[in-house]
Amino acid sequence: MLLDLPYNFHWIARGEAARAAQAYVGFLPSFLRAHRIQAVINLRGQNPGHLWWKYETRVCRNLGVVHRDAKFNSRQLPSQRMLIELVDAFDSLPRPFLVKCSGGQDRTAFAAAVFLLHRGGWPAVAQAEQQFALWPYFHWPRTQQRWLRLFPGFARESADGKPLRAWLQHFYHAGDFGDWLEARGHSGSFKGLYGVSSTNEP
Repeated sequence: MLLDLPYNFHWIARGEAARAAQAYVGFLPSFLRAHRIQAVINLRGQNPGHLWWKYETRVCRNLGVVHRDAKFNSRQLPSQRMLIELVDAFDSLPRPFLVKCSGGQDRTAFAAAVFLLHRGGWPAVAQAEQQFALWPYFHWPRTQQRWLRLFPGFARESADGKPLRAWLQHFYHAGDFGDWLEARGHSGSFKGLYGVSSTNEP
């Protein structure tokens, strides 16, 4: 499709989940119809004061496409609540759904990786890590975004065989992930913990 490249559109699992960038080029109704998208997960959070959010939600409403806002920061380690809500969205939204952020490169790659781990279990780690490839996804992380690609490995090691959602719900803590990164020489790969000021960080 003509709009796939400027939208940075790719299937994560064909017919189930897809990934893309913000609709800066317009033509969102045609784009969603062409791929038969039934739901959109917006990783930029609720932004009612911005034109892009008004346009996106209006288009989804007019098409009968479910719109779900989630909030992620590509430089800060996600909270337990953020991750559980993301997995719950995967389970509850009609398919195929579209996951998108601004460029469809960083936060979207992370969400795609989490989806694959949730869908396929720990044998899907290599597939999940592939979502962070430079080509075709244009993932070229800055220094404090390098934690994104390391999350699948941390999750597999920490879960010790437990299913992803059960591990997230009962054992995951952003501070543990931060400690894991620092212990492996990746202390500069993130800016902090989401929602925790630097003065309060452990």
